[in-house]
Amino acid sequence: MRVLVLNGPNLNLLGTREPEVYGRTTLSDLEAKISRWAEQLGVVVTFQQFNQEGDIVTAIQEASGLDGIVINPGALTHTSRSIGDAIRSVGVPAVEVHISNVKAREPWRAVSLVSESAVRTIYGRGFSGYRDALRHLANRAATPYETIRYGSHPDNVADLRPASNGAGGLVILVHGGFWLREWERDTMESLAVDLAGRGFTTLNVEYRRLGAGGGWPGSGHDVSTALNLVSHHSELSSMSTALIGHSAGGYLALWAAGPPRNRSVELTVGLAAVTDLELLADTDGAGSASALQLLDRGAPPQVDAAASRTVLVHGQDDDLVAVTHSARLGGNGDVELVAGLGHFEMLDPTREHWPPVIEALHSMLS
Repeated sequence: MRVLVLNGPNLNLLGTREPEVYGRTTLSDLEAKISRWAEQLGVVVTFQQFNQEGDIVTAIQEASGLDGIVINPGALTHTSRSIGDAIRSVGVPAVEVHISNVKAREPWRAVSLVSESAVRTIYGRGFSGYRDALRHLANRAATPYETIRYGSHPDNVADLRPASNGAGGLVILVHGGFWLREWERDTMESLAVDLAGRGFTTLNVEYRRLGAGGGWPGSGHDVSTALNLVSHHSELSSMSTALIGHSAGGYLALWAAGPPRNRSVELTVGLAAVTDLELLADTDGAGSASALQLLDRGAPPQVDAAASRTVLVHGQDDDLVAVTHSARLGGNGDVELVAGLGHFEMLDPTREHWPPVIEALHSMLS
C-alpha cells in the first residue's frame, strides 16, 4: 500500500511555530515517526510539504495512482475549495489530519472545506493523528464495510463489516476516548478487521460525545438505540451477539448490557473499561473533567457486570484508567490483568491480551 503524506503551509516550521500548541517536534522528527508507524503497518509512505495552494493541488493530482493520501492542509483547510475538489477528482481516499483540537480553538478553525471530500477527519490527537490516519487507510483497504444509520443525529452511524468466512456471530464495538469529540470509532477498526478475518460480523458504533449532545444521557441513549437496531435488523437479529467496549466505551457497554436493558447479549467485554465515574473524577488524568460532567448530568456513578457473561481485560501499566476499575468487578466477572500493557495497547489485536478475548468469543458465540 502506497500513501502520500502531504503537509500544508507553515508545517515546515514545526518545532518553533507556537510550541505551546504544536510542541517542539520538528517536521523531520514527525516524518521519522510516521515512517516507523508506516513500516509497522506495511505501508510505503512519501512526504511532501508546500506553502502554496497550487503546489498542494498539483501534488494531489499527481497522487492519482496511489492507494491513499494523508493531508494536513494547515490554514488552507478553512479557505480552499480547490484542495477538496482535487481530492474528489483523483478518487484516492484521503484522511484529513490536524495536530491540535481545531474544534476547541478559534471558531473559524472549526470549519473545514476539505472534510466533505475526505474519508475521515482526525484532529486533536497530536502527532499520533498521522498514525491513526495511516491505520484507517490500511483497515479501510483490508475489509469492506457499509456505514449504516441508526438514528437522526449525524453521529448516529455504525460501520458494518461482514465476516470473511464462517458464522462466528456478531460483535458490536463501542470506542472510548472519555466522551471527547476528537476520539471516534476509527480507534476500534483494527479490532473490527481482525474479528472479521476470524469469522465474526462486526458493527463499529459511533455515538454523540460531549459538545455534540452526548455524554449523558445522550451517549448511553445512542448505544442503546444501536442495540435496538440490531434486534430489528433482518440479517443481524438472528446472530449470537457480543459487546466489546474500550475505556469509556466499556462503561457504555456494561451499562447497555446490564439489567434491565439487556438485549440478548451473550458476552460483554471491557477493555480497560471505565466502571467508576467517581474514581475517575478524583484523578488528575484526562478523563476527570468528563467524569465530572457526566456525574453532574445524572450518569450512574458506577456500572456493574452485565447481565450476560462479563470479561474485563486491563493492562497493569494503564496510566489513564486505573486497574481498580476492572478489579472491583472481580466477584461478578472474569477479570484478567495483563502485565506490561497500557491503555492503548488494548486496541492492538497483535498483543497478548487479545487471544483470550477471541477464545471467549468463540466459546459464547460459535
